[in-house]
Amino acid sequence: MDLKFDDQKTFFFTLLLLVSVSYGRQVDNNTKRSNIVLEHHHQVTNLPGQPPDVDFKHFAGYVPVNDNNGRALFYWFFEATSHPQLKPLVLWLNGGPGCSSVGYGATQEIGPFLVDNDAHGLKFNPYSWNIEANMLFLESPIGVGFSYSNTTTDYNALGDDFTANDAYAFLHKWFLEFPSYKMRPFYIAGESYAGKYVPELAELIHDKNHDPLFRIDLRGILMGNPETSDVEDWVGMVDYAWSHAVISDETHKIIGRSCDFKSENPWINEDCNQSVAELFRQYKEIDIYSLYTSTCIGDSASSTDKSPQFIFPSKSTMVPRIMGGYDPCLDDYARAFYNRPDVQKALHVSDGRLLKNWSICNQSIYDNWSDSKQSVLPIYEKLIAAGYRIWVYSGDTDGRVPVLSTRYSIAALGLTITQPWRPWYHQKQVSGWAQEYEGLMFATFRGAGHAVPIFKPSESLAFFSAFLREESLPSSR
Repeated sequence: MDLKFDDQKTFFFTLLLLVSVSYGRQVDNNTKRSNIVLEHHHQVTNLPGQPPDVDFKHFAGYVPVNDNNGRALFYWFFEATSHPQLKPLVLWLNGGPGCSSVGYGATQEIGPFLVDNDAHGLKFNPYSWNIEANMLFLESPIGVGFSYSNTTTDYNALGDDFTANDAYAFLHKWFLEFPSYKMRPFYIAGESYAGKYVPELAELIHDKNHDPLFRIDLRGILMGNPETSDVEDWVGMVDYAWSHAVISDETHKIIGRSCDFKSENPWINEDCNQSVAELFRQYKEIDIYSLYTSTCIGDSASSTDKSPQFIFPSKSTMVPRIMGGYDPCLDDYARAFYNRPDVQKALHVSDGRLLKNWSICNQSIYDNWSDSKQSVLPIYEKLIAAGYRIWVYSGDTDGRVPVLSTRYSIAALGLTITQPWRPWYHQKQVSGWAQEYEGLMFATFRGAGHAVPIFKPSESLAFFSAFLREESLPSSR
């Protein structure tokens, strides 16, 4: 196909890009891994506490997204454990807004290394998602984790659109540095508030893919316990709390009678405000992210660095995230690990002398978030019409973005059901239930809280594999 160029500058930029891609393909065809200078510069070779016998490469560092303002996003990238040149690329985003994909996704959930309970090392994750794909974890937006801006006014503009645009700029800069991944099948995955980040970024990629110079081979999106539509999310959270005996019949009735979640400010009604506050008072006695597991007891439980992964008008700090089946104090171990100078040096954050203050969630970002779309369901409709694959899953013991919220949101789409509600299986046990629609698949994870891969690591890896392979979930033992 012939391309027209407006000027020589565009031509030479295109030529450079094509040469880079060609180089990457040559590397892949020889089943070798890319070895350009920047990849060597960002390769992590001496990570403290890394498990022995790691047979894949991983890279970490900064990618500038705005040179004028000095904005840069931090990433950690893990090649697939085998045949990385043949496997897709998956970007993982955590939510908040303000929470770290490195602290949660990479080293508590789906990465190959998990923080150990003494904060002095890492343990190997046998259910890491880089068994199936090349995994890219991004700390986004600026102010999250190690990502930063040298322009203070940037922090006043943070919101959904700002985040999507910087993530898009990051991807193109990253592809120039890792050209062998430019033409790979690409997916975006995430959880919680990333239920908005993921489709928003996917829409931006879709809209800009008409330009062949900047095309990204986006194939689909995957979201867990995602914030989706404010009205359905709130109604689902209230109904879930009542149906799981967290709030009384009376509180449930008052909320139903006084809270108009479709209005711009339902909290103007004092009865609504008081009854929703009562809901959160009850949840503070347990763990809103995992109803049936223990909480982190001790000094760490009172830490102020335990930001919620959602927006609530009171801006109150909620209880810690609790990881059922694992130590509920993992957030503290992650904070201790990433604030070690030798760890930061190994990840190319600093020279080992200038320590950066890393927190797993940034409360200031959460408090001052300026732009949150009320619903991403119109984006769902747009992506479904364009033929992208959309899978959504819910851990069914999460009270903050509960399974009812997601079911209400999907029902609002009015999609045609192609495969009715049924159990799905893993290792001859019911892992949850699933239903397929025209353009979307929804599944539950039985007994899992907010961060599903921590509760059900083997099941989540099997689920992820089915998503990438475009296979249906097993419907029999």
